[in-house]
Amino acid sequence: MRKKILITGGAGFIGLHLARRLAATCDVTLLDDFSRGRSDAALSDLLGRVELVEHDLTRPVPDGLLADDFTEVYHLAAVVGVAHSNDNPRRVLRTNLLTTVHLLDWLAGRSGATLCFASSSEAYAGSVETGLADVPTAEDVPLMLPDPTVARSSYGFSKIAGEVLCRTYARAHGFPLRMVRFHNVYGPRMGYDHVIPQFVERLLSGADPFAIHGADQTRAFCYVDDAVDAITALTALPTKEPLLVNVGNDQEEIPIRELARMVFDVLERHPAIDIRPAPPLSPQRRLPDITRLRGLTGYRPAVRLEEGLRRTCAWYAQDIAARGAGA
Repeated sequence: MRKKILITGGAGFIGLHLARRLAATCDVTLLDDFSRGRSDAALSDLLGRVELVEHDLTRPVPDGLLADDFTEVYHLAAVVGVAHSNDNPRRVLRTNLLTTVHLLDWLAGRSGATLCFASSSEAYAGSVETGLADVPTAEDVPLMLPDPTVARSSYGFSKIAGEVLCRTYARAHGFPLRMVRFHNVYGPRMGYDHVIPQFVERLLSGADPFAIHGADQTRAFCYVDDAVDAITALTALPTKEPLLVNVGNDQEEIPIRELARMVFDVLERHPAIDIRPAPPLSPQRRLPDITRLRGLTGYRPAVRLEEGLRRTCAWYAQDIAARGAGA
């Protein structure tokens, strides 16, 4: 029997890649309000194989809008990105908290569905900064906000609160729960509010010198196909115990300066580099401990950074050219 899958934020970055993966073997419904998700050719190509429901999850789910018999629910709808957190923390908090509460209220009346909640490494970023957590960072570290007056903290707080909400509802209503802390997932169609597409866009626009903020900070990037492998394997596990699991790549930690140089090489442009200070609350180092993920699923990242950047840069170069032609 085919699984019935609901993906909130299904027209977004990870949501669409996930839908593509599942559409061949599952009945997939995408829920999106298109406040951030794209109505583009990639979505159009998929619509013959999935159902699309438009709804703003900052409002409750109306009776009868969705089926009652989903097997798995992936809650990916959220406002993501440092720029959004800095520019409009109210929107980040309001959207991320309300969408989670309203989905959980809807799910509480259904039985049998496993919920996969998209959390983030930002949930523990403050703990690393204040020395309460080591790097690589495991899941069971204390969580804190080092400075709630900084706008960027809105996103991390929304994910901490989301995890608490999901645990509370799962305990009260008995549904299986997976909470996945994504770590620097990247790939085609991820929007322009993240470091790799920003590098591509600025490089192709001719930026020279090329500003790099926090050049000596390090990250480990996870290609979106690997992230999809991880969350589908976790959600399919038969255990009813709630699971909190890091999802990322612990094999290729790299300074941001070197990431920029790899993008330069892929696009064959080599401007002078202008080193700038890191933004407030931007962690010096981020690297997940994925021991738990490996033990539960046997997961190994398959896409090397060089190959993932090649695919991602090619997609963005084409998208930027198309946007310019349509201007």
